[in-house]
Formats: sequence, C-alpha cells, structure tokens
Amino acid sequence: MAKKKSSSGLVSSAGLMRYFDTEDTSIKISPKAVVIVSVLIGAVVSILNIVY
Repeated sequence: MAKKKSSSGLVSSAGLMRYFDTEDTSIKISPKAVVIVSVLIGAVVSILNIVY
C-alpha cells in the first residue's frame, strides 16, 4: 500500500498551526479564573479611581 502523505509541511511552513497541535503545549486557564481575575482587576481600578 502507498503511504499517505502528510499535509502538515505546507501548513507549518506558512506559519500556521492546527488547533490540536497547539493545545498540548498551551497554558490552560479555566473560564472561572478569567472571570474572577477580571472582576478583581475591575474592582481595584474602581477603588483606585474613587480614592485618587
């Protein structure tokens, strides 16, 4: 049987990466953590705006 050619060479040489290739090496942050940090930063900015 003939081997199947991989089409990832052209994609990776163009500077593009497939989503499932990058998922293993990325930092995983839960959506709850993003919302909590956003609310905390908003609260700190609001408090600093009131105080100063």
